Amino acid sequence: MPTKRSLLTADAVSGLWPIMVTPAKDGADNWRMEDTLDLDETSRAVDGLIRAGCDGILSMGTYGECATLTWHEKKRLMAALVETARGRVPIFVGTTSLNTRDTISETRYAADLGADGTMLGLPMWCAPSVATAVRFYKDVAEACPTMAIVAYANPEAFKFDFPHSFWAGMASIPQVIAAKYIGIAGLPRNIAITKGRIRMLPLETDYCAAARMEPEACTAFWSSGALCGPRLSLALRDEVRKAKATNDWSAAIRLSAEMGKTVETLFPNGSFAAFSMYNVGIVKERVNAAGWMKAGPCRPPYHVIPEEVREGARIAGRKWVELEARLPL
Repeated sequence: MPTKRSLLTADAVSGLWPIMVTPAKDGADNWRMEDTLDLDETSRAVDGLIRAGCDGILSMGTYGECATLTWHEKKRLMAALVETARGRVPIFVGTTSLNTRDTISETRYAADLGADGTMLGLPMWCAPSVATAVRFYKDVAEACPTMAIVAYANPEAFKFDFPHSFWAGMASIPQVIAAKYIGIAGLPRNIAITKGRIRMLPLETDYCAAARMEPEACTAFWSSGALCGPRLSLALRDEVRKAKATNDWSAAIRLSAEMGKTVETLFPNGSFAAFSMYNVGIVKERVNAAGWMKAGPCRPPYHVIPEEVREGARIAGRKWVELEARLPL
């Protein structure tokens, strides 16, 4: 088993951090299938992302179907992720559950396997208060002191708007080193509140704008597009690094704008709320259409997706491939 790193800090979070889907075997959209994991494709994709130059990997979030994997599947998936990475980049597995005790149990298991941390969302049942949300992360950190935490800050998924007061409380938890951030609203203030102790990771299509606003603090971004082929996302990382060094943002801005055009059909009626109803299937359809990896079908109950939503995702996947072929990378 790979040797686990010492506790990571925010300084270790830079560059491109893809968020993995969890590849599924054909037929996994049928509840009767007990073993849905395509571990061969999981290992192939993880190795491919690392060899391409990605800086870290997040997994087992919403796209990773943490809510629809059995515990038996989660254990095998965690092991495959850690063993494939072999310490080459940090590996964060998702341990989000409906309660603190199960989350701690899963996080401890991941730590024993050698995972570097967890991408962790709030329990998904009752909408939490700020005090409840911060206490949850404090309890997990206390119970799992060697595991770094990327806070999964998705307001649609967790019925919580992640206000400034939440981030003020999170800044006092040493294990919380980064956050998967949606949009760029409130970003400068949250960076100031956390005093650089938590790296805010915007989505790749927001990264250029975020890095221009906060060049020293915004050092990394999360990506689902990299699963359609990592070259575009890596090019964006490198263009932003050049722009920070030269103060010439023109190339980074152009690339970011072109990448943004590829995702327009991902959002039904332009709505993030509507996207969130079908996000697992949308991302899997996009990845399957792009062809760099085989995501497979969605696990139930999230396999029920309108055809027009599926087609919008497929168009986005094909546009990503077209852009990659068109740009001189």
